[in-house]
Amino acid sequence: MASQQTFNEDKVALLIGTVIFILAFAKMWNIDLLGWVVRTGMWVNSPLDAWKPATKGLMAGWASLLVTYVAITGALAYGTKLLGGNVASFVRSFTIIFFIAIICYTIGANGYIAAPPTRIKSLGIPWALGLSTEAGLILALVVGICISNFLPGLANSLKDACRPELFVKIAIVIMGAELGVKAADAAGFAGHVIFRGLCAIVEAYLLYWAVVYYVSRKYFKFSKEWAAPLASGISICGVSASIATGAAIRARPVVPIMVSSLVVVFTCIEMLILPFVAQYFLTSEPMVAGGWMGLAVKSDGGAIASGQITESLILAKAAQQGINWSTGWIVMVTTTVKIFIDIFIGVWSLVLAYIWTTKFEKAPDGSRTMGWSDVWERFPRFVLGYLVTFLILLLVCVQSPELKKLGNSLSGTINGFRVIFFLLTFFSIGMVSNFRKLMEEGIGRLAVVYVVCLFGFIIWVGLFISWAFFHGMTPPIAG
Repeated sequence: MASQQTFNEDKVALLIGTVIFILAFAKMWNIDLLGWVVRTGMWVNSPLDAWKPATKGLMAGWASLLVTYVAITGALAYGTKLLGGNVASFVRSFTIIFFIAIICYTIGANGYIAAPPTRIKSLGIPWALGLSTEAGLILALVVGICISNFLPGLANSLKDACRPELFVKIAIVIMGAELGVKAADAAGFAGHVIFRGLCAIVEAYLLYWAVVYYVSRKYFKFSKEWAAPLASGISICGVSASIATGAAIRARPVVPIMVSSLVVVFTCIEMLILPFVAQYFLTSEPMVAGGWMGLAVKSDGGAIASGQITESLILAKAAQQGINWSTGWIVMVTTTVKIFIDIFIGVWSLVLAYIWTTKFEKAPDGSRTMGWSDVWERFPRFVLGYLVTFLILLLVCVQSPELKKLGNSLSGTINGFRVIFFLLTFFSIGMVSNFRKLMEEGIGRLAVVYVVCLFGFIIWVGLFISWAFFHGMTPPIAG
């Protein structure tokens, strides 16, 4: 009982994420403690080719997968103990969901499904859908949904290990380190591109969030508990933002889970449509296209994958017109916009926590409004971890090219953990998405709000904002 009182999912996520970060940070002294973590890449002939350790040649891919499973299971089992859960039951259930999720991601990483246009030739295949390895996340979600709705007995037996909030919070903590390295890389590019990206997302935040919250409350009659995570999920950064907002306002767990389910589905739709729309209409404005992907597509991986697909499509079309632009600039704009959006998740969580505790909730005796100590008590600890890991890596990597190189190596290692925890998040969201129960909670109305706001407002305002800040900019001509 003591552990239950002391620890919650926020603190356990911060603990596990911090340990992973500290072990990874040893790379700054050329000490490789996490080279065994598995990374799943594209494959064509055998799925075994997809699995490789983060440190090349350290061990066989299948061995790397098993070691990763043991390490993550051990860490989460300890977290389950701190939370007062049944460790043995968790390990049994987690083993099943881990390998189902890995199989889904591996299938999605097949070259015919995942390869962008620029990699088709190098993989030796005649065609590809170009969905990126993000397709594996979508497949994991779909499989989880199928199990939840058509095999409820199996889903119930695995419920002890389906902790989507815990998984995504760990992923967010370690994602801060990756984005710190990316921010340092971006700092080496033209400063005005980064400044314009910052201005663009601040303007997008102020417009997006307010409108979605107003529409949810005014026209669809959602409570504040539902409207705030929904506004963050639709307008800011999908799963991460809805989870962080739900934690800041202490919403019931079902709220961010349902919003996250919608985000994942609509992200897939956007990835399949927007890059081709951008190629058709914005070939002469490539930087606008890159910014649009960052402002419109609501998951980190989905947005950056969309930016990469958009860059490949636009550069190929431009080359046909005799224009040979340098690679990397379009997706850099997408990444820069996304970086600032992710940073703002932590800032916005603090703002919402303050508003909720001082404006909407009185002290139990009604004698005073809650103060900053109450805000700090409910501030999501995993967001604090995200901000700290981001700042540490950013400050380290801007010191010298050598440290930036080590930071990139660290980022590559820690990315393996981030992908796995996001994968577990998507699968678990599917597993807890029993549509009959969700309909009872009102997911139909949530979906309508999402469609109205995303396709009626957010996509087009995002395009306008991107045009306002990046119009007239083009990548340099390749040497």
